Amino acid sequence: MELQPRTRNGDATTKLWRVVVVDDEADIRVMMRVILRTDGRFDVVGEASDGREGVNAVAALRPDVVVLDLSMPVMDGLTALPLIKEIDPHCGVVVCSAYLESKTGLSAAGADAYVDKLEVPVRLADVLEQVCSGHQPASIEPRCR
Repeated sequence: MELQPRTRNGDATTKLWRVVVVDDEADIRVMMRVILRTDGRFDVVGEASDGREGVNAVAALRPDVVVLDLSMPVMDGLTALPLIKEIDPHCGVVVCSAYLESKTGLSAAGADAYVDKLEVPVRLADVLEQVCSGHQPASIEPRCR
């Protein structure tokens, strides 16, 4: 079954970016879903509560971008990140964490950007748009290509 992208205001030429949110905290997932749907540029097509569920969601849903927490049960974000990129190298991954001491190494692991959870309400949508549009946000060290 092929998934069709939703569009803004019924305009078939304006694609919404497809997002999967992976975070073990249900209230964080709800907050991100509300922020992204209200923004109007995104369609949250899936959610997962751990890295393993996130990897499975990416395989099944083929989103444009994943918002990925690092500290989760079953499989953490750093373990899930290369698996997500292996499934879909073109899928953007934005790491979102409140406990990251250093962003060093996230790019090498496959992350396209980083947003501190405290900044989610004001930065998440714009960072996701940058990643989906192929631009390198200033929130992470440049990726080696």
